[in-house]
Amino acid sequence: MAPLPTVDLVVLVVYVLGVVGLGCYFARTSRNTEHFMAAGRSLPGWAVGLSIFGTYLSSNTFIGYPGAAYGGNWNRFVFSLSLPIAAWIAVRWFVPFYRRAGEISAYHHLERRFGPWARTYALGCYLLMQVARMGAVMFGVAIALDALTGWGMGPIIIAMGVLVTLYTLLGGIEAVIWTDVVQSIVLVVGALVVAVVLLVDIPGGPAAVLAYASQHDKLSLGSFGASLSESTFWVVLFYGIVANLKNFGIDQSFVQRYHTARDERAAGRSVWMAALLYIPISLLFLFIGTCLFAYANHPSQGELLGQVKRHVAAERLAAEKANLTDLDYARKLAETEARLEPKDIGDKVLPHFIVRELPAGLAGLLFAAIFAAAMSSIDTSLNSSATVILSDFYKRYIRPDAGERESMRVLHVSTLLWGAVGTGVALAMIGEKSLLDRWWQLSGIFTGAMLGLFLLGFVVRRAGALAALAGVICGVGVIAWMTFSPACPLHTFCTSVLGSATIVLVGFLASLLLARARSPRQAADDGRP
Repeated sequence: MAPLPTVDLVVLVVYVLGVVGLGCYFARTSRNTEHFMAAGRSLPGWAVGLSIFGTYLSSNTFIGYPGAAYGGNWNRFVFSLSLPIAAWIAVRWFVPFYRRAGEISAYHHLERRFGPWARTYALGCYLLMQVARMGAVMFGVAIALDALTGWGMGPIIIAMGVLVTLYTLLGGIEAVIWTDVVQSIVLVVGALVVAVVLLVDIPGGPAAVLAYASQHDKLSLGSFGASLSESTFWVVLFYGIVANLKNFGIDQSFVQRYHTARDERAAGRSVWMAALLYIPISLLFLFIGTCLFAYANHPSQGELLGQVKRHVAAERLAAEKANLTDLDYARKLAETEARLEPKDIGDKVLPHFIVRELPAGLAGLLFAAIFAAAMSSIDTSLNSSATVILSDFYKRYIRPDAGERESMRVLHVSTLLWGAVGTGVALAMIGEKSLLDRWWQLSGIFTGAMLGLFLLGFVVRRAGALAALAGVICGVGVIAWMTFSPACPLHTFCTSVLGSATIVLVGFLASLLLARARSPRQAADDGRP
């Protein structure tokens, strides 16, 4: 691996230090819990919207979407098409509900609705999901920066975890939102730069890309059939609706931002801004992946494709290399390269293209954009996780009357702890083949487990604690079966959809049965025949 050009290193380091410095700047306004968790409830809607947009545009999008388009087609764009549906529901019902309730926690109302177990259950699901998210995001950055620098995924993940934890610890939610604003702009500019360079470099330009993509069925949104065992248009659409209802409806990362906005109208505008911005930008990233496929498979670019395949094959054989002779290693390396398919190398092509093809300075900017995408997701997860640990765990079960100083200490310790845990998960993910698929699988498990309970309480008014508990037990059973059973014929994207539906349906039926069982007892108590 060639050493990182000095100018790219300077661009990357200056950007990272600038963002960390901006985050630390807000330490002066985050010295109490109200500002650390809600920024004084005074931020403009456009800033909150860009922050939500930045959270969506993590490295999972910057690396995962081009990788998915390179290895497959535009099926993942259907997820983006579900956003307006979820945004309309959120602005119509969820935002007013949380703003008028006034509680910073997204899970406080679950206790009033179903009892303490429901609040704790949602808290556990949320914290596990954030750990998985931070791990996937940091792993995505490590893929890109390792291709550029050769520093190794482990050191990159650790450095990122330390830096993001530092400014989130000091600056609170206000630091998170304003750094997300900057990082969202950098990320979009970076994506546009990649698209322009690709279109200039590909012989024939956009027309050639579209012709080659059509020839290889790269523009398909997926099958419109009724199968639930593959990633069809309908499977991804319903997965997207459920996932985005979870985001806007019960994800602390989003609910907490509603409280930072100046008023309810500003909070609603922030949701629409994020949703409508994400649609064209996600399409841009898929187009980049299609361009990369056309570029890398052009007869004049065999060297790029060969370099990517050697890199991926070497990663897969890293554990065996020490036990092989040079001759055996070379033979196995060649065999592994020959077996690789486009979906196996999709996540690696964009970083290698940036390294090889972008002029000095622009490569550093692009990797700064990837870094920005990751930081805007990790800082959000850290701050929101610390918030629910304080409000839903510490103040609920340990010290309900905790003072301001003690509460701030809990927020700081929780931020440090969750930063360390997320970094550890990212290290454990090294070696995964597809970043986006792994994240969507992990997200689906916790999404179904959380959203079903929320919707049951929101839609089925008569459902009580016992009915909700029955629904959760059955829903979690379905999710566990779909996740871990090799006999499950359904696609992993169905996990959250069927898990949520099971909780709502079983909870509804249980509420009917319990109401019917109570009626004879009530009649007997009242002396009625």
